[in-house]
Amino acid sequence: MSLGVVAQAAGMFAVTNIDDILILALFFARVRGRPRGASIVVIGQYLGFAGIVAAAVVGALGAGLLPESVLPYLGILPLLLGIRAAWTAWRERHDSETDSPNDGDVGILTVATVTLANGGDNIGVYVPVLANAGTAGMVTYVAVFLVLVAVWCATGRFFATRPPVARTLARWGHIILPVVLIGIGLVILIEGGAFGI
Repeated sequence: MSLGVVAQAAGMFAVTNIDDILILALFFARVRGRPRGASIVVIGQYLGFAGIVAAAVVGALGAGLLPESVLPYLGILPLLLGIRAAWTAWRERHDSETDSPNDGDVGILTVATVTLANGGDNIGVYVPVLANAGTAGMVTYVAVFLVLVAVWCATGRFFATRPPVARTLARWGHIILPVVLIGIGLVILIEGGAFGI
């Protein structure tokens, strides 16, 4: 297991899931005082993220059937997602409200569904990276992602008791995410030699 791959996986997880910290903090705040409330959020988060990872792995394996010369062009996916995220952030720049779960009872399936829906764009980022990582790299990425889900849950629970921190993430996360997605897409395109770059 290469430390460089571990660092890349950790960095990718962090930037593609930064908005999850706020959502997790909201969930943890809502289950505070409930028996096994934290367990509900953690299990739901793992179920939802497992769905994201499974879809990304299947997509990467499917991409493995493509000719090697096509793989660098998969960098277009995160690039387009980054442009879309930037467009959305620009269009909603005057909207101060943050996305939050509905007021229904928080259960495992609620958390899993929100995680899966919120992380749908992550699949488009993960597929080209996993497709270019090889089998050992793919296993490393998945292992690091699953470990970091626990870190994210712990961080979300921590932030649930510190509203000023959650507000800061809500304010800047929409700017950081598009920049990073566009950067990931460009790196995949450039390192793969796409367009003769």
